[in-house]
Amino acid sequence: MAKIFLVTAARPNFMKVAPLFHSLKEESWADPRIIHTGQHYDLDMSDSFFKDLLLPQPQINLGIGSGTHAEQTGNVMIAFERVVSREQPDLVVVVGDVNSTMACTIAAVKSDCKVAHLEAGLRSFDRNMPEEINRIVTDTLSDVLWTPSPDADQNLLNEGIKPEKIKRVGNIMIDSLELLREKIEEENMLEEFRLDAGNYAVVTLHRPINVDTRNTLKNICDVLEYTASKCKVIFPVHPRTEKSLKAFGLYSRLDMNDHLIMVTPLSYVKFMSLVFNSKFLITDSGGIQEETTYLGIPCLTLRESTERPITVSMGTNHLCNIENIYLNIDEVFQGHSHKGSIPELWDGHTAERVVKDIHKRFEY
Repeated sequence: MAKIFLVTAARPNFMKVAPLFHSLKEESWADPRIIHTGQHYDLDMSDSFFKDLLLPQPQINLGIGSGTHAEQTGNVMIAFERVVSREQPDLVVVVGDVNSTMACTIAAVKSDCKVAHLEAGLRSFDRNMPEEINRIVTDTLSDVLWTPSPDADQNLLNEGIKPEKIKRVGNIMIDSLELLREKIEEENMLEEFRLDAGNYAVVTLHRPINVDTRNTLKNICDVLEYTASKCKVIFPVHPRTEKSLKAFGLYSRLDMNDHLIMVTPLSYVKFMSLVFNSKFLITDSGGIQEETTYLGIPCLTLRESTERPITVSMGTNHLCNIENIYLNIDEVFQGHSHKGSIPELWDGHTAERVVKDIHKRFEY
């Protein structure tokens, strides 16, 4: 039986690992084990979160916690190397692009263990983003690269990766969404926040480039107030963003707006319940660009670049800056925003394709 480590570090990682864990558990040849590095140890890692995903508690928790990029990377490498040496897994699967993704890849490769990267090939071409460095290193070292879209395939080929290492499997986050669709649809967030379906916006902001500078954050507050003049806005406030809003004296300004509802961060099910029924989103996140494309909901992304360009070329995503986002907001209300289409293989069956590739590739 093949011992397969599924490495997680942050909430989005658990979302990506859950469908794969369940698919592997169905196979007589597979022994999947969840390894949690503890990089993001405080982001909704409650019992209800694991219950929603039908996941067991991680078999191994490295308990790394926070720190600088170097501290996290180094500490994860040291701890994970010990685990690999002791447990001797047959395959290590890493997901996404956090520091632990790169760190566990390096430690596993140096321990002569096979590594597969799920969600490989994504590129923003902006190396000021720490995640971009993590993606490049992970993809360079991994033995298998499971990609979500044709552009990801091409990025890897352009970097000299051998074609036989690359397998397009689709978008694993769509598997997670479909896994939880029934729970999401049962969650009545509209009533809780007194919202009308299709007549409100959802906002998520957390990236340093948007929230760490007073002038930039003030301009974003202007955007949110403009949006609130057209419809209700619900804003789950990330701890980093809340800290900056209060430090810059901007929090009370938003909090006093009756059409702008500020709430603490929500679980995936509650948050997606709001997304399902929203008119559009304003965000600087990554994953939500994919989910809105799948759901056909306009998404205005406050970033200069995206590692998911297919959500722009095919989907409902628009890259915006402070100057042009007003025009994009107006276009949503005028019904002129791009309707988009769903990329190939974003169908809720990515985990099944990954399992088939593991079985075929390694003959477990």
